[in-house]
Amino acid sequence: MRFGVHSGLQNTTTDELRSLWRRVETTGFEWISIWDHFYAADATVGADGATTSGAVCFEALTAHTALALETRRVRCGSLVYCVAYRHPAVLANAMATIDHLSGGRVSLGLGAGWHQGEFAAYGIPFPPVPVRLRMLDESVQCVRLLLTEDTADFDGEFFTLRNARCEPKPLQERLPIWIGGGGEQVTLRLVARHADGWNVPFITPEAYRHKVEVLAEHCAREGRDPATIEKTVNLTLAWTEEELRSRFGGMADWIRPSALTGSTDQIVERIGEYADAGAEAVNVALRAPFDVESLDRFAAEVLPAFP
Repeated sequence: MRFGVHSGLQNTTTDELRSLWRRVETTGFEWISIWDHFYAADATVGADGATTSGAVCFEALTAHTALALETRRVRCGSLVYCVAYRHPAVLANAMATIDHLSGGRVSLGLGAGWHQGEFAAYGIPFPPVPVRLRMLDESVQCVRLLLTEDTADFDGEFFTLRNARCEPKPLQERLPIWIGGGGEQVTLRLVARHADGWNVPFITPEAYRHKVEVLAEHCAREGRDPATIEKTVNLTLAWTEEELRSRFGGMADWIRPSALTGSTDQIVERIGEYADAGAEAVNVALRAPFDVESLDRFAAEVLPAFP
């Protein structure tokens, strides 16, 4: 079992983010990722795009670059870039550049997108889920071609490449591409077909086990060894019920079934359940204000139980 930290970019400052990333890197975690939102994940946005709260959020590509430059050891990931926000050629060229800046430590996560308020505010089309998933399918293929082939050609429903180049290539021979999400009919099939890694947030060990089994079934149909796909889960850390309610308010009851909470032994046991269900890594998902003391305690008391 490996451990990482997923850092939200909302309601914070660049100084706070940089300080958090430096601290995480010194405490035994192996991964730090950023999310891709223009508004806070819990922003209140009307159908007309009007926002009454939650508009403070840094942009992901820029933050990903800062993360790569601020750290020296950890893998720098994204969970996950929304494929509707940027053309895959933009993402491919950005990832190649960030990989050079990081010394070859970048992982690219992609997803279909869900924050309808952001789409509405910026006038970005928000098609139905099946359409967004087809966009995800094409985007993964385009990015892979651009990162690995001298020239890329692609004719799709949404994207077209003609003798397209992405130079220089990443430092990594194969920059890992992740897909985020738990949809069992399409998303996990795309994971089996295209991805090096898979991540899903905030589900119970029982639900995670079921999705790992579904993923294995898709892999069998695709002729893919499921062991070649890294499987991770994002979880909330709240040592006490008071911490959980203070951080999430009315969402606490929804978060609790998947939260890491209780004593050290209880949290270690809970992580073991995810490991038994097929998870290879747990990312502690943080939102500002960042509780670094709780994270330090986790590093000191929980990480040693998984040498």
